[in-house]
Amino acid sequence: MASSDDVEVEPAAAFAGEPDGLDRLWTPHRMVYIGGQDKPADDAPGDGCPFCRIPTLPDEQGLVVHRGEVAYVVMNLYPYNSGHLLVCPYRHVADYTELTPPEVAEVAALTRTAMGVVRQVMAPDGFNLGMNQGQVAGAGIQAHLHQHVVPRWGGDANFLPIVARTRALPALLGDTRAALAGAWPGDEGTADAC
Repeated sequence: MASSDDVEVEPAAAFAGEPDGLDRLWTPHRMVYIGGQDKPADDAPGDGCPFCRIPTLPDEQGLVVHRGEVAYVVMNLYPYNSGHLLVCPYRHVADYTELTPPEVAEVAALTRTAMGVVRQVMAPDGFNLGMNQGQVAGAGIQAHLHQHVVPRWGGDANFLPIVARTRALPALLGDTRAALAGAWPGDEGTADAC
């Protein structure tokens, strides 16, 4: 994720021609997402799937907040809002109906705990929860199920996402991961263990 020093705003008057009164907010780091760099080439499990690969990485590198027995919690690399988490089963499975009873139970429990931890650390006004099942439903990575936990604040849908298709995120992903992992119940002193 780019730091705030990497964001450049250019005044409209600096451009040739008739000024339109608009400033430009350049976010070149978004080209990685737009270009699909982190999307799997196919639906196969393994290193090509980010949700299969992430658990093999150290927590800080993979942005893992918590590891359960059959599922884990990770920061969304391309978040809708600060604190946007994903709850993923370790097993490469695409459809919610394919989860085993223990996977359903742990995904639900981790989602509840994630909401409590985000409330404690970030004090959101509400949440959006959801699973996008299939490409037509908005799943960016449809082969490996993941539950979105998106904190929301009053007024967080300002003009940037509506007009400029850009989100302003006030905290770096690594910093947010560390704060959430440190507040996860039962993980005192073990939040960064692999």
